[in-house]
Amino acid sequence: MSPPASHRSFVWLILIAALAAGLGLWLGGRQFGGVAAPSMTSAILYPQPRAVPAFELTQANGKPLTDADWQSRWNLVYFGYASCPDVCPTALAAFKQVWKELGDRHLQDRARIYFISVDPQRDTPALLQSYAAFFSPDFIAATGSDEQLTKLTRALGLLYSRTTKADGTIEVDHSGSAVIIDPHGQLVGIFRPPFAPKAISADLAALIASGR
Repeated sequence: MSPPASHRSFVWLILIAALAAGLGLWLGGRQFGGVAAPSMTSAILYPQPRAVPAFELTQANGKPLTDADWQSRWNLVYFGYASCPDVCPTALAAFKQVWKELGDRHLQDRARIYFISVDPQRDTPALLQSYAAFFSPDFIAATGSDEQLTKLTRALGLLYSRTTKADGTIEVDHSGSAVIIDPHGQLVGIFRPPFAPKAISADLAALIASGR
């Protein structure tokens, strides 16, 4: 059976976005904001940091999440949804191990891990809070309106779509990469799946050591 047209369209959008990202990333291993890039095992760095536009979402605890919150630390940001059957739990399980290894390196005070839901109608604050906390109580969960989410995901080079089928079930598609935000609140690169916790934690440690 052929996949639905909406899914095929999303796959094409993902491929186009990946191609565009690839064209912008191929120099990432050579330059990093005008200086030599730290050696990376898993991360793909952009040649130059990219500004993130002002945004406001809502954390699961009810507090606002804005672009100002992404400053002063390195941030790993992943977009998904709580009822995701496999991709999101697999990613968050990997990030749980990344967080533990950052703790072993005494670097947790220099980094944050965010889970942002692209399914705000179903992912209530209480559900988001418990879902993220299942992997780590330190993970910060948030969501927002589709207008807020679309503005942010597009700025970060990510995509998502949500479709309600005839039987009332909801199908969500989303980019699988996690973005890297530096302590200046700028987009500097991505981690692509499959996520290797040891490689990701080593790369984040190298980025922290870079002094940016």
